[in-house]
Amino acid sequence: MNTLTESRTAAPQPDLAALKAKQHAAWSSGDYAIVGVTLQIVGESLAEAMDLHAGAEVLDVAAGNGNFTLAAARRFCTVTSTDYVDSLLQRGRMRAEAEGHAVTFMTADAENLPFADAQFDAVASTFGVMFAPDHARSAGELLRVCRPGGRIGLASWTPEGFIGQMFRLIGKYLPPPAGVRSPAAWGTAAWIDAAFGGKASLVTSVPRHFVFRYRSPMHFVDVFRQYYGPMLKAFEALDAAGRQALTQDILELIARCNVSGDATVAVPSEYLETVITRR
Repeated sequence: MNTLTESRTAAPQPDLAALKAKQHAAWSSGDYAIVGVTLQIVGESLAEAMDLHAGAEVLDVAAGNGNFTLAAARRFCTVTSTDYVDSLLQRGRMRAEAEGHAVTFMTADAENLPFADAQFDAVASTFGVMFAPDHARSAGELLRVCRPGGRIGLASWTPEGFIGQMFRLIGKYLPPPAGVRSPAAWGTAAWIDAAFGGKASLVTSVPRHFVFRYRSPMHFVDVFRQYYGPMLKAFEALDAAGRQALTQDILELIARCNVSGDATVAVPSEYLETVITRR
């Protein structure tokens, strides 16, 4: 009787494969590189926090257009850059070639990395792996491919920060499937400890801020609506009234967070910078 009751009341399990396909379509739309390139300083900060040494074998997971990839290559590491969106890898390849870096680029799924156990000295992801639907699986893959004593570095938006709040705004108009964990969970110490603590000799997490700088609040909305895949898809799915309401909500959020003191945008967005030393 208890088993029957539990089966009737159990929370529905999300279709993670369908969600991943939907996410792939979103990140393949627009041109995330236009937004991503502005975040380069985050990759540089994480590379320093990880204390990357020249010659280290480094893996960038869900690399996007290669911010951490470039940061590691600039420190003379041997870098493999992966993403499941080929067009983003191509943008990263163009940047690396322009700087003269010999980087290996590979199409790869963060939840099923095509590498041997303990293959890399350092594994990192900046605002990338946090979006993989199966959080436990992707965390397990980061741990699996990092050698004992190696470091895993993460930069993840927090739930309370500007981007975390923007996620919630979009979710108000397009609710995520039931049972799906928010990407911003990666920006919490609780999730980091649960996912990595048991296989780490040291976990260090530091809240940091990236400042979004745009000509005006509407300039921010226009850029994200055109180039940031998840927002582009959100606006495409709404009718005219919904698009106007979402625009107004984002403008109000910017107004609350803007510290520029003039007509431009300077919005600090909190993220969690984490370095995990693999046991």
